[in-house]
Amino acid sequence: MNLPRKLSSQNPGGLVRTLIFFILFYLYLWLEVDLRLIYHSGGVISNFPAFFRGWEFSRQFMTYPGGPAEYLSAFLSQFFYYSWAGAFVVTMQAWLMFICTGYFFKMISAKCLYWIRFVPPMLLLITYNQYTYHFATTMAWLIAMFFVCLYLSIESSGTFYAQKNITGLFRLAVFLVLSVILYMVTGAAQLLFVILCAIYELASGRRWQTTFLYLLSALGIPYIIGVLVFDVSIIDAFSKLMPYSWQVLFDKGSRRMVTMVYILYLLVPLASLTLVSCQAIAGSLKFSKSRKEIFSRFFQNKKLRRIIESPAPFIIAGAVVIFSYNNNIKTFFEVDYYAFHKMWPETLESAHRHPTNNFYVVHSANRALYHTGRLGYDMFSYPQYPDTFFLPPKKTTEGYWQKFDTYIDLGLISRAEHALTISLDEFGERPMILKRLALVNIIKGNLDTAGIYLGALSKSLFDAHWANDYLKRLEQAQSLVINDRIQYLRLSMSKKDYGSLYFINEELMFNLLAKNRKNKMAFEYLMARYLLDAKLDDFIQNLYRLDDFKYSEIPPLYEEAILYMLYSGKNVELHRRRISADSQRRFTDFINIYSRYKGNKHAALKELKNKYGDSYLFYSLYGFSGAEK
Repeated sequence: MNLPRKLSSQNPGGLVRTLIFFILFYLYLWLEVDLRLIYHSGGVISNFPAFFRGWEFSRQFMTYPGGPAEYLSAFLSQFFYYSWAGAFVVTMQAWLMFICTGYFFKMISAKCLYWIRFVPPMLLLITYNQYTYHFATTMAWLIAMFFVCLYLSIESSGTFYAQKNITGLFRLAVFLVLSVILYMVTGAAQLLFVILCAIYELASGRRWQTTFLYLLSALGIPYIIGVLVFDVSIIDAFSKLMPYSWQVLFDKGSRRMVTMVYILYLLVPLASLTLVSCQAIAGSLKFSKSRKEIFSRFFQNKKLRRIIESPAPFIIAGAVVIFSYNNNIKTFFEVDYYAFHKMWPETLESAHRHPTNNFYVVHSANRALYHTGRLGYDMFSYPQYPDTFFLPPKKTTEGYWQKFDTYIDLGLISRAEHALTISLDEFGERPMILKRLALVNIIKGNLDTAGIYLGALSKSLFDAHWANDYLKRLEQAQSLVINDRIQYLRLSMSKKDYGSLYFINEELMFNLLAKNRKNKMAFEYLMARYLLDAKLDDFIQNLYRLDDFKYSEIPPLYEEAILYMLYSGKNVELHRRRISADSQRRFTDFINIYSRYKGNKHAALKELKNKYGDSYLFYSLYGFSGAEK
């Protein structure tokens, strides 16, 4: 097969199509996927890398094959911090994948495979649409493809043909040099380079001996450099940065959507091997001239090909977006992100849109309701269960991730530190975790430990200013009192933060209130838990605490519980307060509707849910919120 020495320029229509495709690709990642959610990780993505400035951090990536690619990936991934910047990074990666794939197919004269250029970007789109992180593995693929293109460019430039008596040796030498460099940069992803170069050799002129030597290097180079020189394990030597690496297979977060990465790595080799095999078979068969002409016209009719090809990428990409989009996953990430950044209105809006009764989502919504002063008003606008406030006592990393901010807000600082330490072990040195570890140690007075965390943060890309500001304050410990939040949390921190680290009980809330009777969050969470557990006697006994927080009115949900108790014939001390006329009207209407159905709560369900599904009255009757999905 005669390979082209020069690449013909792409037709203007194709350039416009490509430009529009990648502009839409960028806009979708930026505005719809919102890559800052992946940076945040939501307690789900455990393989997102940390990155710190300085030689001490970068040096560790130079001690093993594949380290440079991981270092580059960690650096570029930090730009996910801003959705627009992260979308640009991924779009550039997708565009370079498109270029490299097209170049390879052009060099093996496989014009019929040009449409495959759009597949790698679409595979990326699927992985990000599902909120997974495989950037390092896909970056290794891209670097390997770049080296393939570099090898093909050198071969096609005529360099190998300057002295024909050493053509084979020179080609092999160039291949080995590039292969060694690539292995140092990308680790086991060098295998892709070897396979594609071997396929090119076959397509060029059936150079079987060279092809065999190339494939043999896929065994020799990782063993010699990886095992013998760098002393890495034989497993890492042959799997680092590949989708079958143990780091992927044994990590729950990394395994999600890894099938797309497998497809990415197999796509170009299988497509090109299939073509080369078909061409070899076709060459060995006897076709009549007329049959060859029909075959040629079918694949070389430019007008027909353009009619089919022009809209195809957009149609397929649209289908990919529609079928891989998962609103459940996105809203989960949104709720956690907004709650993490104390964006309470956005937290509540995303929680409303979440399609399931997810405990973690409702947990964040309850925290947002408290901070917006709406917990006693709108709590049952969300699906509530007894465990949504403190979460089930499961020893899961997601649970620890979700709890540590709630612990800090309540004043359970030792529990927060424990949850953060577990999260640090699972998710690595994320700046968001280091900031909170520094905070809890400042609150506890462990200033030396806080300084260690702040020192690490000062080398991060986006939190260095915050860390440096607190490091200056550590030099004069008294200035920390100026921070109202730290002062409040010190006053609220319970010295009896004991017992099981997985349970939060009534006694613990009373300890917090004993330490600081102005701990409004402890009070409201305690009262909410009484409502959910139907402990209305205990609820009534703690109504006097309303005076500690200067409530201008009794929250409506509290009023409904009081009216329920009065209706049951119990005496309730209102502490110089009155039940609002609106709550009395709603209670009367609720009872009338229920009576109209002669006490048949199943028959009354639909009407009561439509009118009072967000009330405590509905929850007390049915045992679930009318907002349950």
